[in-house]
Amino acid sequence: MMDGLFDAGSAATWAAVVGSGLFHGANPAMGWLFATALGLQRGSRTALLMALPPLALGHAASILLFTSSTAMLGASLPRAWLHWLLGALLIGWAVYQHLYGHRHRVRIGMTASFAGLAAWSAAMATLHGAGLMLMPAMLPLCGGGGASNVLGVSLQFAALHTVTTFVTSAAIALVAYEYVGLGLLRRGWVNFDWLWRGALAATGALMIATG
Repeated sequence: MMDGLFDAGSAATWAAVVGSGLFHGANPAMGWLFATALGLQRGSRTALLMALPPLALGHAASILLFTSSTAMLGASLPRAWLHWLLGALLIGWAVYQHLYGHRHRVRIGMTASFAGLAAWSAAMATLHGAGLMLMPAMLPLCGGGGASNVLGVSLQFAALHTVTTFVTSAAIALVAYEYVGLGLLRRGWVNFDWLWRGALAATGALMIATG
């Protein structure tokens, strides 16, 4: 699988997958803040570490939904149509998040099970449009080889992205738990929602411009 991973497309395409994984991992809405709060609430590093796998699993499920959809569309629709379709979708989602995103916060208790954490993570990633950012990167790899090939690429995309997100989230969560604490985070907060909406809109505009 790893050989196929690096033969399937250009280095820039896969760098985009890794870059989006780093950004998602750093985004507190994708799970590390929840894991840190859970660890601090229970006074246990183990509780923090046990929360990370289901959070990663839910994120992966959401990402795979979007990448596999793009893979199938890319194998059957003209490339120009997809550029316009995905560009409009990205810009539209950025506008929706700006206007209504704050109304759709998914709440979950601090005693959530493995399945509950995974479901929360999948819902948050989907509502934020995390998978949308990977859909444009899928297009160069959807030019042939049949449905099984493009679906295999989507699995590789989701796997690499999820591993990157997981490692980044774990590192930040552990640093926050061991050294920073949530009090300092409140005083030095970065508004990832604004960054994310800007990234969605910019990517959408680029897709339309290059279509």
